[in-house]
Amino acid sequence: MFDRLYDESEQTKVDFFGYATERARYDFAIVYTNRFFGKPLVVCMQTGRSSLLSADDLANTEHLQRIFSLSGAEEAEDLAVILRQRLPHLDLKEQY
Repeated sequence: MFDRLYDESEQTKVDFFGYATERARYDFAIVYTNRFFGKPLVVCMQTGRSSLLSADDLANTEHLQRIFSLSGAEEAEDLAVILRQRLPHLDLKEQY
C-alpha cells in the first residue's frame, strides 16, 4: 500500500553541452522544468550522476566534486564556471 504523491507529465527544455579542459572531457544535459522549485536537473552524460542545482549552489565546489565524482578541486571549479552561465539564480522558497 502506498500514497501517490504526484503523477504528471510536462514539456521541458533540455540543453546538451560538452566541453574539454586540459584534464578531461565533459558531457552534460540540463533539464529545465517547473518542478523542484525552479532548480534544473543537471545530468553528467558520462556517469549518469545527477543533481538539482541552481547558480547559487555552485559556490560549493566540494559539493560539485562529490556529486559528479570529479577528481579534484580544479575540475569542480571548471564545471562551476561553465554551469554559472547556464543555471538560474533562485530566491529561497519554502519547500514543504
